[in-house]
Amino acid sequence: MSERFVKHATFVVERVYAASPKRVYHAWADPDAKAKWFSKPDIFEFRVGGREYSSGGPPEGPVFTFDASYQELVPDQRIVYTYTLDSDGTRISVSNTTVELIAVEGGTKLIFTEQGAFFDGHDTPEVREHGTNAMLDGLGKALEGEE
Repeated sequence: MSERFVKHATFVVERVYAASPKRVYHAWADPDAKAKWFSKPDIFEFRVGGREYSSGGPPEGPVFTFDASYQELVPDQRIVYTYTLDSDGTRISVSNTTVELIAVEGGTKLIFTEQGAFFDGHDTPEVREHGTNAMLDGLGKALEGEE
């Protein structure tokens, strides 16, 4: 058996979008809007205690499974959720995520903070932060498309 270990890390990614906090929040809260920049959910219960679940990936694999539980929702201001991420059935991380939406002149400042436990080298904080940057870029493109 290979050595088991956990790497703990926190990272913060910020974006400013030319959209109101209400529109940015809606992009997270509505399953059709979210599917434009994140994986299409199989389960989507956007409420405190609710679950979001999606599974999929590129045709050549691997299959990623995202399983989240919403911990706190403050409309147009804050989203807090915990989630697990699996790759081909192997748990690769468990994270706590906070999304803050702050009204600024001309739009919204989004602050995405993730605190994660990354398991056995299957995933790393650096790879996750890179993916989060790409995800938030996709959110920005989706918001631009709603103009």
